[in-house]
Amino acid sequence: MNKKPELQRGLEQRHITLMSLGAAIGVGLFLGSAGAIKLAGPAILIAYALGGAVIFIIMRSLGEMAVNNPVAGSFSRYAQDYLGPLAGFITGWNYWFLWTVTCMAEITAVGVYMQLWFPDSPKWLWALAALLIMVMVNLIAVKAYGEFEFWFALIKVLAIISMIVLGLGVILFGFGNGGLAVGFSNLWSHGGFFPNGIKGIFMALPIVMFAYLGIEMIGIAAGEAKNPEKVIPKAIDTVLWRILLFYVGALLVIMAIYPWNEVGAEGSPFVLMFDKIGLRYAAGIINFVVLTAALSSCNSGIFSTGRMLFNLAEQKQAPKAFAKVNKGGVPAVAILASGFVLLIGVALNYFVAEKVFVWVTSISTFGAIWTWSIILITQLKFRKTLTKAQVSKLKYKAFMYPFGSYLALAFLALVMILMAYFPDTRIALIVGPIWILSIFSIYHLFYKK
Repeated sequence: MNKKPELQRGLEQRHITLMSLGAAIGVGLFLGSAGAIKLAGPAILIAYALGGAVIFIIMRSLGEMAVNNPVAGSFSRYAQDYLGPLAGFITGWNYWFLWTVTCMAEITAVGVYMQLWFPDSPKWLWALAALLIMVMVNLIAVKAYGEFEFWFALIKVLAIISMIVLGLGVILFGFGNGGLAVGFSNLWSHGGFFPNGIKGIFMALPIVMFAYLGIEMIGIAAGEAKNPEKVIPKAIDTVLWRILLFYVGALLVIMAIYPWNEVGAEGSPFVLMFDKIGLRYAAGIINFVVLTAALSSCNSGIFSTGRMLFNLAEQKQAPKAFAKVNKGGVPAVAILASGFVLLIGVALNYFVAEKVFVWVTSISTFGAIWTWSIILITQLKFRKTLTKAQVSKLKYKAFMYPFGSYLALAFLALVMILMAYFPDTRIALIVGPIWILSIFSIYHLFYKK
């Protein structure tokens, strides 16, 4: 008798917390922050704090539904249940596309980081090596994957904390700078705290929101979590403030030590910071850390795409083969399919390496905004299906319902308008809608019945 394919509930609290941290603290902080600093200057700290507040509202909305119904398809399944099969189909496939493109950004970053040590080597070769390693890692059992990602992300988190502490030593006591304290004057000495005005903050918002991409993976992991009613709320409530601390804290230290207008878009600001004060050995260590950060985030992305394809196949909205799991309870066919598509990212690194990062971050941000918007809309619809007695029994509730949800939706709409306004991110509003229309057409052609 054939047993129905099942994912294993092998993820514990520490796995999910570190996985979500690992997914969100990746290329958006270590590489993308350089571009964001260039646009907004020190005021980028406000942009990250503002974006973080909106993400918190979104995550509480997702948490309300995830605790009530913890499934691997997460928001795709909720969209199908409360908005209809078409919404579930588009959301699921869009999220798969979003993480596929994001992983392209991560493997692109790997190529950038490796050139510090091997300046004459081709970026595409490192991108291919990173892809192959991460696909192999994802073909193990989910508990082993969770353990791997836990330690991978922990190294990254400890490294960021160390960088913040060491940076404060440089700022306050002149550590590594000949005993000369750097101080915080760089935050306002080069055109002021708002060198490009409020416009600079608006220009940076699309990059800032890309940095938070991945935190919604807590919902995806709910389907394989032990005791989701306890694990999910704790993960949501603790992960966000930690990410805010890392982003705002780390960038504050960087811009205090290194004048914001000298932080180039080439390479990581973290490497540049230590290079500036002459700690070249430390720069090599930091480069290793940001390299593992990119690999970790890509690892989480492949995990997410595999689970989303698995869920879509279970809903009869993807090829049946994607619902197959191996002996370790891993959707191996779905993971291999995602890995195969990621070869496009390797090709882009070969043909248009200088444009890859801006393109993929813009397209990923479009996909993330769709996902986050669906989470908010679905939660509003979900709440309307409940009686007052049922609402009172919810073990975890959305923040400032319904005002918070409408405020977050308005903010996401603003980011979309900004992406249309600036030429570098406009490509996302060409590729994104074309992709959505393609999914819409495929649904009506093959899956509507």
